[in-house]
Amino acid sequence: MRVWWLQANPDSVFESVRSRLRREYVVIGAVVASTFFIGFGGGVIFPILPNLGAVLGISPFLVGVILSANRFSRLLASAPAGALVDRLGTRTPMVVGMFVQGVATTGYVVAMLLPFPEGWFMLARVLWGLGSAAVFATAFTIAADVSRDDSRGASMGLVRGGVLFGFPSGVVLGGIVSELASNLSAFVLATAFAFLAGGVAYLLIPETHVADEPRSSVKPWDVNTSLPALTVGLVNFAVLFVYIGALFSTLVLLLDARDLGVFGLGPQGSSGIFMALTVLTAGAFMFASGYVTDRRESRVPALLAFLVVLCVGFVALARAQSLGALGFACACIGAGQGGVSGPLLALLADLTPGEQMGRAMGTNNVFGDIGGALGPVLTLPVVDVTGFVPVYLVCAGLPALAALVLLAGVFRETGQLLPAVDL
Repeated sequence: MRVWWLQANPDSVFESVRSRLRREYVVIGAVVASTFFIGFGGGVIFPILPNLGAVLGISPFLVGVILSANRFSRLLASAPAGALVDRLGTRTPMVVGMFVQGVATTGYVVAMLLPFPEGWFMLARVLWGLGSAAVFATAFTIAADVSRDDSRGASMGLVRGGVLFGFPSGVVLGGIVSELASNLSAFVLATAFAFLAGGVAYLLIPETHVADEPRSSVKPWDVNTSLPALTVGLVNFAVLFVYIGALFSTLVLLLDARDLGVFGLGPQGSSGIFMALTVLTAGAFMFASGYVTDRRESRVPALLAFLVVLCVGFVALARAQSLGALGFACACIGAGQGGVSGPLLALLADLTPGEQMGRAMGTNNVFGDIGGALGPVLTLPVVDVTGFVPVYLVCAGLPALAALVLLAGVFRETGQLLPAVDL
């Protein structure tokens, strides 16, 4: 009967498919736009606060604590945020998280106008971390909910790209506006973008995760420790450890030690150029790799290939003595990090039941935050003792180890080394 109806009503079928695709594009577009705009507030403080510390009488140590406060608060909040997404749905945590980040950005403005600025900055960064935990857990869950097997990788790559590009855009925004106008103007503009992001989320993002009744059995402390979540989380840990934790924290020192620079810039300015190269390359490959894996039988081969590219990038970085070699290394690292990100999150969605997706994303975010936080703590002191080559070679080995973890976890979960996309 169903086959007869489909044959007799092909226009109705096609219209239903088109309607579903339009909904997916609108929702994914709204998530990308809102995460991109909200990312400004995360980055705008970085080019301003270190120089502002001396003016406001804030010690360098306290400046570092303020800059890191959001990561520590997010680390504590990521797993509970994922559980709340599975309990309450996606819309409420997404919108609330966006507006919490808007309020946090307002705290930068308040810090410039009232006494005790270090306290206001600290409070703002802690609030930012809490809001971003809700947004990160929710954004990828929404992408998993509205996408299909043949579009999930591309959707995850787009959302990840929105998150990725927002932060460096904020860094650029903070530097340019503070130079041309004032620090206060940069913070006000970032606040406006943050509330714009909240407005976009409120107007365009529907509920995607809870159909009828709230899942009251899900507790905020209920963490997903399934094999797929732990496997993907460990891979994410390795990738962010070497990319954000190691590359971003040591690149300026490498340029200074090897006397390399571009456009007449010193190590700081040149490191920004090369970091931008990695970000742009990563953004392009996030979408491209996700799109490709949607059209292949399995996502695992692409993940393994880009983990190898990441290894090659760090081996090249260890040997780089010229601008061309350094550019090649940074491009490989960006391509490897970006190429892994989209398919990795899509694989997690493939292997996770829909009602547990929020908690799985929370677990993944916890592993990523630990990797990003531990990277500078471990690599900077070791570089000071051993130099760059041993550190970068170890960083080249971590993605290879992550590839073995990925294969072992996927095989244990599915019984196959290359499981199909439509599990």
